[in-house]
Amino acid sequence: MRKPLLLTFVLLAVIVVLAVANLLIGSVRIPIEEVCRILLGEDTNEIASNIIWKSRLPQALTAMVAGAGLAVSGLQMQTVFRNPLAGPSVLGISNGSALGVAVVVLLSGRIGGVALSRLGYLGETAMSVGAVVGALAVMMLIVWISQKVKGNVTLLIIGVMIGYLANAVIGVLKFLSPEEDVKAFVVWGLGSFSRVSGDEMILFVVLMCVMLPLSCLLVKPMNLLLLGDRYAANLGLNIRRARLSVIVCSGVLVAIVTAYCGPIMFIGLAVPHLARALFRTSDHRLLMHATMLCGAILALVCSLIARIPGFEGALPVNSVTALVGAPVIGVVLFSRRKDDVGE
Repeated sequence: MRKPLLLTFVLLAVIVVLAVANLLIGSVRIPIEEVCRILLGEDTNEIASNIIWKSRLPQALTAMVAGAGLAVSGLQMQTVFRNPLAGPSVLGISNGSALGVAVVVLLSGRIGGVALSRLGYLGETAMSVGAVVGALAVMMLIVWISQKVKGNVTLLIIGVMIGYLANAVIGVLKFLSPEEDVKAFVVWGLGSFSRVSGDEMILFVVLMCVMLPLSCLLVKPMNLLLLGDRYAANLGLNIRRARLSVIVCSGVLVAIVTAYCGPIMFIGLAVPHLARALFRTSDHRLLMHATMLCGAILALVCSLIARIPGFEGALPVNSVTALVGAPVIGVVLFSRRKDDVGE
């Protein structure tokens, strides 16, 4: 156990370093001494204080918990379907969130003349509610279907089809909507860790801090599911109930993150592979916390790159997650392949 424990401490140290870097680096340079004074509550520059408390710190916290949540969701989906390409969006739940936001941004403007997304704080709240409602509606449909079908592959295909159907409806709404509303929806779809601040950030962090420990309660069923349905059933596991519990947990995690940050791609797919490569295990007692830590690290790295000095505002998070994550996972999988050949 010494090596996993050492790796865990290393990952925690990397998270601390990246969190500090997220507070220091940005379009406005703030020295580390001033950041420390701001965090300690001492009198200091009001502009710098606002940047730290209202922008950089909420963005860093949001990135950490969102990355952890998406990574755990991806691990759960890959375990349930025993498919390395499964991710948080595999059952169409992310597409359901996007459809909910499309209704708020596009359909409301078409019907009422003014899109809800243009109404400031009320619009942001409406978009968050729409994302949650859309994701939960699709998840409830998936849960109902899971009671009717037995095979994981069938459920997976149905989930993909639901995603395509949601995208088709979104396409129609885009075609019928004004250009300004379509642009607002596209911007939301790029994903961002900087949307959440103030009370919203506190609620988001609290919700994720509740859901992530609850996810750990599913470690034993997930380990049994890896053995195959027949063997797990012989060991006393209720396959249908275990599968349903994991899907619901994964779906809620995706719904919450998408509602607050938009559809963040790639983290849920890539991070579980990275955690398995680092810890060289399939035991979810180790993988669960390893995946959380690796997800938080990758999200913090992407958040940092998105705010590289020299860019106005921030780069789209989805572009950065793919640019950073794809080469890392490619190296990990290539190294694993070389080890397998060597053995």
